[in-house]
Amino acid sequence: MTYDAYTYLITHNAYLDADWPYLAVDSECTYDESKASKIKLSTYVCVDPQTPAAMKVAVARQPVAISVAAGNPIFHNYTGGVLDDPACGIETDHAISIVGYGVDQASGLEYWLVRNSWGPDWGENGYIRIAITEGDGICAINHRPLYPTIA
Repeated sequence: MTYDAYTYLITHNAYLDADWPYLAVDSECTYDESKASKIKLSTYVCVDPQTPAAMKVAVARQPVAISVAAGNPIFHNYTGGVLDDPACGIETDHAISIVGYGVDQASGLEYWLVRNSWGPDWGENGYIRIAITEGDGICAINHRPLYPTIA
């Protein structure tokens, strides 16, 4: 899913968020390459999967695209706190971005700060905190991490 998007952007100009902001509504695609920026991706880098240390290095430099198991009630009904439920699943079906990480003061859990695309009324103002774990990760967050490089 994210691989396909980055592969497309290697041969097409990218839009900046300021030029074509995400509105979190269903609508017809209004992509117009003539209005896109002159930014082109040269490639993308796959982060060592299932390795939180490698993910932290990548996330400290830029957002990292991931695919997660979002099509279940555990993820879908998230309202706050650190999601730490391995029953979330491992079948990925939704592309989002890890934008940071931290430690929850109340629980002491390390977490990924993830920006979702369902708008600010979902989760914590459009974000979810997912516990950092080894292996597949909660909601399969460790499966397919990657980020683009600019040409």
